[in-house]
Amino acid sequence: MADGLDRLLDGRRLSPVQRRIAHYLAEHLHEAIFLSSVELAERAGVSQPSVTRFAAALGFAGYPELRQALRPLVLGGPAAGHPDDSGERALLRDALDAEIRNLTALRNRIGGHPPESAGLLGVITELGVALAGSEPLPVLGVRVSSGLATTFAYYARRIHPDVRLLTHGGSEVADGLHSARRAGAAWVLAVVMPRYPVEAIEALELAGELGLRVAVITDRREVPFPADVVLDAPVGERLVFDSHAAPLALAMVLVEAMADAAPLRTQTRLEEYERMTEQRGVFR
Repeated sequence: MADGLDRLLDGRRLSPVQRRIAHYLAEHLHEAIFLSSVELAERAGVSQPSVTRFAAALGFAGYPELRQALRPLVLGGPAAGHPDDSGERALLRDALDAEIRNLTALRNRIGGHPPESAGLLGVITELGVALAGSEPLPVLGVRVSSGLATTFAYYARRIHPDVRLLTHGGSEVADGLHSARRAGAAWVLAVVMPRYPVEAIEALELAGELGLRVAVITDRREVPFPADVVLDAPVGERLVFDSHAAPLALAMVLVEAMADAAPLRTQTRLEEYERMTEQRGVFR
């Protein structure tokens, strides 16, 4: 039963509200197949139009057609699964399993057999050299992407003399890009996680107009925005909101490539940082 529902959901980009409906179905499919769209909306804590849009997002003409497709998953017989699984426990386990698969796929692309792994590793190595040589280095990430961009910038600052974090969007990002370009920046590193904000896309377009080359960490190879280099890693989509374990791992691999690109500078800056933190008692 769970496998059948997963097949319906596989590859679909669902909104957080639609994911609430999907989670309810995963946990209560036996009863959900007998509910009206209004009843399902009440149980899932969403509006009735959201249920209709959810059915359309899965490719059905309406909710009755979706319900008809779901019924054989239940009425056809019991599903195989762990006997102790509650719906919530299964949901959380499946979400973590999906993240493990995402990380494994990234590991195989970077450290697996040629030719693909060699290509991706080469791209990361070359980009590490380019970003290490861009002074300053603007790092862009707005809305949900701001957290990953902040983490990247935090560590990149340990090994790079001038990392400028841009997370507020709008005119502030434009000001930051202009300032970085005037100061000599050659590249901008952007984190753009779904759903892709218009303000992020506009910032990348501006970066290109300013003559900056654009490198992007995102969730897929084909993206609807301009980029000179795309580093992609899949996001986890099983919970109400996306989880970014694989993109975060990819970002840290890129920081490592930057460190390797300038080993003497990296060593000097890390030693200076350790002396400073020890003198000031920063850590316990």
